[in-house]
Amino acid sequence: MPSASDASSHRPGLRGALTSLRGNRPFQWLWFSNVFFFGGVWTQTLVLGWLAFELTHSEFLVAVFTAARLAPMFLGPVAGAFADRHNRVRLLVVACSWATGAGTAVAALATADLLPYWVLVVGGLAIGLAQSPSQPARASVVLELVGQEKLSNANALNAMAMNMTQVIGPGLGGAMIAAMGAPAALWVSTAWYGLSLLMLLPLRGYGKVVHDQAQSVRAMVVGGLRIIARSRLAVAVLVVTLAANTLLWPVYQAFMPVFAEESLGLDAAGLGALLTCSGIGGLVGSLVIAGMGDFPYKGGVFVFGTTVWAALWAVFALSRTVSLSFALMCFIGLTSAAFGVLQTTLLLLTTDPAVHGRALGLQELCIGVMPVATLVLGATAERAGVARTVFCAALLLVCGLGVLALRVPALLTFSGRRTP
Repeated sequence: MPSASDASSHRPGLRGALTSLRGNRPFQWLWFSNVFFFGGVWTQTLVLGWLAFELTHSEFLVAVFTAARLAPMFLGPVAGAFADRHNRVRLLVVACSWATGAGTAVAALATADLLPYWVLVVGGLAIGLAQSPSQPARASVVLELVGQEKLSNANALNAMAMNMTQVIGPGLGGAMIAAMGAPAALWVSTAWYGLSLLMLLPLRGYGKVVHDQAQSVRAMVVGGLRIIARSRLAVAVLVVTLAANTLLWPVYQAFMPVFAEESLGLDAAGLGALLTCSGIGGLVGSLVIAGMGDFPYKGGVFVFGTTVWAALWAVFALSRTVSLSFALMCFIGLTSAAFGVLQTTLLLLTTDPAVHGRALGLQELCIGVMPVATLVLGATAERAGVARTVFCAALLLVCGLGVLALRVPALLTFSGRRTP
């Protein structure tokens, strides 16, 4: 007979969507810590980027700042080995302390009007070092806090927190710059890191070490790669992550201003509204997946949802109608949740707990190709046009997912549930 907790994990509606947060104090601490941490990241990234442009008036130098912020993503496999080798909560405490210290230093220099461009670049790198290498530990500790049955729900709630801060953070940063000035905005975002750190302290009894510390990091990375490579399902999930971050996520990061101005004739306010539609769709999608609980065919939802997401991008690339484009962006955000939430859930369910950190480190590396992919897609769009480039990239991803479904049909029926 199912327990009350099991029943709650399958309860539909908002109450069921919040099941991992209800009555689970450790996960509540982690979730709110994530909200404040990523709120600080997104707000501070916008403020530092704005300062970089104010100091240099150079789009290229702003791009250099962005590249510095994203560069630590290439440390994913090493960060994953650290997540398997050390206490994961302790790693998060170190990362949050680092972000708080770096933010304090940059805010103090900005307040004293002693903030040159190169310090901004270092500040962006510091934010990246606090964010990206800590992601494997942040994601892998969730399974310990909520259990396998509630993993999809918990990851959906974490994705909802990420989407929420990505929508609200930059807008709030811009409002604070206008109302208080950039230095004050930096102090506020740094204070959020401090709050995130305080919420991690009650979790110090969690984050167990799952690997022998006598083994070197290099040996752990190589050994983890071999173990993960034996899982056909895990490799398939990583391939989808790599393909999506190569072909389509750069579009959202870099090309939306081009679509807004050239294809739709929108100004900056219109661009903001377009991106807000995507963010709202992502929030709704995350909430829907959270409400589904421990649902069957997670792999099939992942592949089908990502395919629909790519197809919607293809239609968006051809749209010249403002109302249609806004509607499409809402549905693009909605379907992106199937990819964003389930890629992490599936990786944790298809790999051994001893290599969870390294599996998520590989995921971070797959995401880290985005800056390089952005340059390649940008060069292609310069010659072929943005609309044609995005349409072809989306079509290529749809075809690739079709081939994957034929080659790894077990992924479509994978549920990740324990057998009774």
